[in-house]
Amino acid sequence: MFKKIAETTDYIHDKAPFKPEFGIILGTGLGGLVSEIDIKYEINYADIPHFPVSTVESHSGRLIFGELNGKNVMVMQGRFHFYEGYSMEQITFPVRIMKMLGVHKLFVSNASGGLNPDYEVGEIMIINDHINLFPSNPLIGKNIDELGPRFPDMSDVYDKTLISKAKSIANKHDIKVSEGVYVGLTGPCLETPAEYKYLRIIGGDTVGMSTIPEVIVARHMDIPVFAISIITDLGVPGKIKKVNVQEIIAVAAKQEPKMTIIMKDLIASA
Repeated sequence: MFKKIAETTDYIHDKAPFKPEFGIILGTGLGGLVSEIDIKYEINYADIPHFPVSTVESHSGRLIFGELNGKNVMVMQGRFHFYEGYSMEQITFPVRIMKMLGVHKLFVSNASGGLNPDYEVGEIMIINDHINLFPSNPLIGKNIDELGPRFPDMSDVYDKTLISKAKSIANKHDIKVSEGVYVGLTGPCLETPAEYKYLRIIGGDTVGMSTIPEVIVARHMDIPVFAISIITDLGVPGKIKKVNVQEIIAVAAKQEPKMTIIMKDLIASA
């Protein structure tokens, strides 16, 4: 893998001679942040050596380099998921590249299903912990000591300083936010009512099909992480309704401007 990382990093350096400070991964329906960026370079995933290609609706499949609120950012407009058939190594490979290119903080967004009965559709939740129910882990296999330790500590995954700043920013702009625990499953099917109940019992506030693998790899490389989730549907007894991906995208897109405000101001202050 180290050879692949080097080849990909060299290719991107050649196509986009730019040193990013912050990495951003945009989730389903959350690509609007890109319009706020003074874009310097763009590269399609399909052109990058060893990169997977996004196969999911609303995931554009571009690496974007530019300035956001005066800070150099590297943005994944579209991520990869385990349910697409990619390995954990492939899903998290771009985070490895971010580190090699100079990224020292990672910002992640996603759309998810609410488990907490206090949540409503459209709610914004700052992730303060997670429960990993994926059947694999991106760190399984031979450890590359140059990237991080064999047994990384996960007691403080989501950066408390960034969370505190984000809450202050939200309050300043009168944006309601919650804090909670994100549960990660493989998908692609949504959960049954019994599964929603189980996930709530074990401590979940929201559930999704991404984020955790990327976060694990970021923490393996000692990159501080901030993650935010938009609740696009509910897995709460009495509030469960049939939904499709178009409805999920629509809810995420409607709330995306609020998330953008938080992300922009947080990056400016980080």
